[in-house]
Amino acid sequence: MTITPNGLIAKENDDTSYLSKAVFARYDKLCKKIGNLIIGRRTYDVSVAENAFPYPGLNVVLTNKHIKNKWGSQVIFTNNSPKEVLKLLKERRFKTALVGGGGKLNSSFMKERLVDEIYLEVTPTIFGKGIKLFADEDFEAKLKLIGMKKISPNEIQLHYKVKK
Repeated sequence: MTITPNGLIAKENDDTSYLSKAVFARYDKLCKKIGNLIIGRRTYDVSVAENAFPYPGLNVVLTNKHIKNKWGSQVIFTNNSPKEVLKLLKERRFKTALVGGGGKLNSSFMKERLVDEIYLEVTPTIFGKGIKLFADEDFEAKLKLIGMKKISPNEIQLHYKVKK
């Protein structure tokens, strides 16, 4: 996930225009490498509006809303639980799953203790109100920093392992 230094992933109205083209290029590259992406409905809506959807690989959109699939087998719309989605990916022989947000989706995977690693790209923008990296939910996780690198003159990437 790309975050602001104060932990936000988008403005209150889902606006992600503060993100650079380089951020989206890195995101696409990661999707291609992993082979799949799990996102929530709001992230899906933003991605479609920005002509960024579907991403490379298999796209799984968690939603309770009925959405017509015009992308074929590259996209799955489901209201399954996070555990069921991971089971579906395992059945399709994926060894790794990429959870790409938003905040509610991120929290649902954390709450069920399904996250092994977290990559955060910190971008040099701050705004006061917006969508948090993790929506308010009852969970706690301890992290171990396993990597940090500068990815541009003003951005860093933090790589954490979630302690089990």
